[in-house]
Amino acid sequence: MMEKIPTQTGARDQLMNDLKTVIQDAESWLRNSSLTGEDLKAAKEKFERTISSAKADVMRYQEMVVERTREAAKATDEYVHENPWRAIAIGGAAGLLLGLAISRRD
Repeated sequence: MMEKIPTQTGARDQLMNDLKTVIQDAESWLRNSSLTGEDLKAAKEKFERTISSAKADVMRYQEMVVERTREAAKATDEYVHENPWRAIAIGGAAGLLLGLAISRRD
């Protein structure tokens, strides 16, 4: 039997929050373009840290998705090898349903 691959919505939510922060910081920086000296340097450093954090989160999320995809492909391969006729029947049924759905659209 296939194991359900756990999802980590926390990672996705963290990534989205980081990207929103990058956008907000960029907008703020552009609006306050009159910053000079230490204020400009501090804003630039904060923006760079936020971008670095977002990049790291994107890389972690990408690695997680690739790993899950590999696990799903492996599980599918094992299932098909263990149940070839059932896999053929499932594929045929899916093809039939898809064909019916497409033919009704026209």
